[in-house]
Amino acid sequence: MAFCLLLTALVLALLPALRAGAAPAPGPTVALSRGEGGTGGEITVSGAGWKPGALLMLLICGQAEPGKGVIGGTNSCANTEGRAATVDAEGAFSRRMPVAEPPRPCPCVVHVAGVTGRQDVVDVAFTVAGHPVAPLPEATGDGRLAVLASARLDGSSGVLVWFGAPAAREVVFTVGNLGRTAVKNPVFQVGTSHGVFSAQYEERRWRGTVGPGGKARIRLPVELPAGAHGDYRVSVRYAGEVLVEQPWGVGRPWGVTLFWVLLALVVPAALFRAGMTVVDRTRPSGDVRAAGRPRPGPVPGHRRRRARLHVFPRSRRPVPAADDAPTTALPWFAPDSAPSENSPTTKGQA
Repeated sequence: MAFCLLLTALVLALLPALRAGAAPAPGPTVALSRGEGGTGGEITVSGAGWKPGALLMLLICGQAEPGKGVIGGTNSCANTEGRAATVDAEGAFSRRMPVAEPPRPCPCVVHVAGVTGRQDVVDVAFTVAGHPVAPLPEATGDGRLAVLASARLDGSSGVLVWFGAPAAREVVFTVGNLGRTAVKNPVFQVGTSHGVFSAQYEERRWRGTVGPGGKARIRLPVELPAGAHGDYRVSVRYAGEVLVEQPWGVGRPWGVTLFWVLLALVVPAALFRAGMTVVDRTRPSGDVRAAGRPRPGPVPGHRRRRARLHVFPRSRRPVPAADDAPTTALPWFAPDSAPSENSPTTKGQA
């Protein structure tokens, strides 16, 4: 018993040391076949530790460093020469991509970001030969936020949106603090525009703190008016500068059209049935109408005719005589012995 207690105490004493010495779970990593290349060449980008089956986006971006991210988001990247890669079952990938000059000066990185599933981002330093080099924007005394990764819209439409309910999403993006002071509870302006109309902005406060040189993922709600459909554009501003612009296509609420079609068919039918019911209940009966109105007399100048139907037994039906049938004399009278007024018959006389 004493030995068991001593062993338990020893394990409890060594447990914090074992936890401290345990290696952290490895995260996603990216490796390049070479760290420098010129326009027209190719490099091989490989990685490990990624989520199996995830879709990745590979870009060469300017005005970026691995520790600070891509300042300006994908607007600083060579998007037309980007490539996509799919992670295999073991969490690894390998993809060849061309070397292209980004629209912003170097320092440059190869930017690998998850498109679906877990949104992991890894930046690896890369030098584009012959591309201009400029220092990153200097840190100012006040906190200044900049977008470090591409934005997206999260969420889905419910059944009520099909009947004209307001569509709602969340705009998600990553910002970095380029200033020397922390930014606490920043206030963003979120607006939506449609067609040629300008965006109408509403203030959205994000609760949190972004320290100097730090970054944070921002999620802001955005909602369209009821019945809205078509192509919209979501914009996010901070300190008078537009940080994010994201397109948003909204389908037509066909449920509203179906409702009006059914209403146009049902309402007239219901009114017609209600009117016929009122007519049946308010009109007088047949006896009341006969007692209240005199019977119409015969029309002058016309004689009412009645067709009489004579029914005769089968044995007494008259048989029309034919004109060409011969006349047959009775057998008990001879032509000369037929009785007449002048010569009465003498039959039966003595």
